[in-house]
Formats: sequence, C-alpha cells, structure tokens
Amino acid sequence: MARMKFLCDAERCIECNACVTACKNEHEVPWGINRRRVVTIKDGEPGERSISMACMHCTDAPCAAVCPVDCFYTTADGVVLHSKDLCIGCGYCFYACPFGAPQYPQTSNFGSRGKMDKCTFCAGGPEDDITPVEYQKYGSNRLAEGKLPLCAEMCSTKALLAGDGDIIAAIYKERVVKRGYGTGAWGWSVAYKDSSAA
Repeated sequence: MARMKFLCDAERCIECNACVTACKNEHEVPWGINRRRVVTIKDGEPGERSISMACMHCTDAPCAAVCPVDCFYTTADGVVLHSKDLCIGCGYCFYACPFGAPQYPQTSNFGSRGKMDKCTFCAGGPEDDITPVEYQKYGSNRLAEGKLPLCAEMCSTKALLAGDGDIIAAIYKERVVKRGYGTGAWGWSVAYKDSSAA
C-alpha cells in the first residue's frame, strides 16, 4: 500500500501562495487558520528559498505521542488524522509538532480556543467518507474521490508534490540529477561545501 507524503522542492517554489489559497478555499478553513503556509528563508538575501509547509504526516508522529486523549490516528495510507470529537484542545500537539501543523481555530483565552485543526492531506476524518458532517469538520475528502491534495495540484511550478512517497522520491531524485548535481548530490562535500572530501 502507498505511503502518502508531501515534498516541497525549494528550487522551484516561487512563493506564490497558490497552495495556501487552494487549501483555504477547498476546505473553507476559518479566517486566521492556515493548514498550509509558505515559509521564506533568507528573505531578500542571496540564497533565498521558499518552502510550502503543512503537516508532514510523520511515520512516528510526535503529535500522536503527546495527545492525552489519543485523538490522533494513522490511516492505511500513512496519513495522520485526528478526531475533533475526542480532541479537548489542550494544545500539546501544537507544541510537539516541529512543523507547527496543529493550530487553534480561534485566538481567545485558553480553554475557549476550540479543538485543534490541521492538514488532513485532503483525506477527511473519521466520519463516513464524503458526507456533510465530514466536510463541516474536516473539509473535502479528495483521497476518497481518487484525487490528490488540491494544494499540490494547484502548484504552478510543481514545487509541491503529494502522493505515494516512493514515486515522489523518484521524481525528486530525477530532478536533482537533471540539475547537474549527478551522483555527488548527497554527502559531506555537498552539504558543507568541502572540496577536500571526495
């Protein structure tokens, strides 16, 4: 079975925010919440890069490890989802996630911020597939319709890839080879620009 993953190619991302807009429109995400966001590193300087960030659907998800009510679960496709019926809004997942994926739907006093919201990889939630209740809580279930997440489909430069992790890795590997890095793309000498290590 496929293991679904996201990959953002920083060499291709142009910071257009189409992925962010597509996600908000497809799922009718409340104002102030972004299940996906574009982060720019070294903004305005040489070497500037932009990366589209969301839940990375970790193999051993730290959000699930810290949840006191076990509202997080992993589907057969490897998508990490949560049940808003079980969530108590404690925020532990927010602090545990290295990508800042789980978010409160409201900014207010602690305890009245609501239940956590996060990227669902367009896979809905624990309710029956493609029902009004599922849409109200989690947004569209594009995976049940045989489609990929809309954020990746709307990426004009195909910087954001989504789908089977093995296929995504093969596409990215081919891109790296075509860019001219060849087999020297990985390793100490490339990472640290050390010409003495071969």
